[in-house]
Amino acid sequence: MTFPVHRSRRLRRTEALRGFVRETHLTTGGLAYPMFVCPGSNVRTEVSSMPGIFQQSVDKAVEECREVTGLGIPAVILFGLPERKDETGSEACSAQGAVQRTIEAIRKAKIDLLVITDVCLCEFTSHGHCGMIQNGAVLNDPTLVHLANAALSHARAGADIVAPSDMMDGRVAAIRAKLDEHGFPDVAILSYAAKYCSAFYGPFREAAQSAPQFGDRRSYQMDPANAREALREVALDLEEGADIIMVKPAMPYLDIIQGVRAQFDVPVAAYNVSGEYSMVKAAARNGWIDEQRVVLEILTGIQRAGASIILTYHAKDLARWLKHC
Repeated sequence: MTFPVHRSRRLRRTEALRGFVRETHLTTGGLAYPMFVCPGSNVRTEVSSMPGIFQQSVDKAVEECREVTGLGIPAVILFGLPERKDETGSEACSAQGAVQRTIEAIRKAKIDLLVITDVCLCEFTSHGHCGMIQNGAVLNDPTLVHLANAALSHARAGADIVAPSDMMDGRVAAIRAKLDEHGFPDVAILSYAAKYCSAFYGPFREAAQSAPQFGDRRSYQMDPANAREALREVALDLEEGADIIMVKPAMPYLDIIQGVRAQFDVPVAAYNVSGEYSMVKAAARNGWIDEQRVVLEILTGIQRAGASIILTYHAKDLARWLKHC
């Protein structure tokens, strides 16, 4: 049977009807809000390319965490800036690092948040790469020791989930072994399993002060042209012990999210990254788009593709909008 018996518009006629048959329901339940923590006290410096996002000291970060949980957002992911940088990114493992101290402060304040920590070295190394350097090359295996030690320091501080983002081969297994060996078998691993070498990371590199000082990250992050390789990466990370896997960025890689969701029965996360956020903010400030409608559409699309967890800088705005939808 065809038109006029079948009329698809019947169920689009009113908001009540549209909501009644809606397939994807965006909520705050799967959101994680990224935060940049730094040394010092009473520091809150806005990132120029990311309106509304700040580099902030532990005391200010705790204040924002209270705001986050008050909005019904269940998780934050912490990125750290060090006091000083060196060739090996040694502060990534320091118990006195900004990330470790922020975790402890959140726990002391009894804020009911899942605390995820980014495990990488690029913010901490003087060269800005995610691993150890020798003769201009990023070394894989020596880097694993440093990543595992950083993850252990986060677990000791009280992290719920550690999230390696470096894209070194074997890092999930190294981290899992280190955590288990030291009595942290319940700390979960969210692996940046399919992290592409993307042009959308520019604003993040300002926020985290992590731009590479030479070359680029093409030798370890994924080629944007590859899809099947992403599925292999996910399979390998799951074999090594990852509990949750992530695709990054989100918007240009919805096909990857959908493919991962179809093939693997595990929680799938997507990172709605800094460049995606900044483009929306810039267009909204110029009056070219309706920010609320665009953000709701983007995040709904990411969820519809298969991500049950979304890391997004829009999380606080989204939470406020959903309360009034």
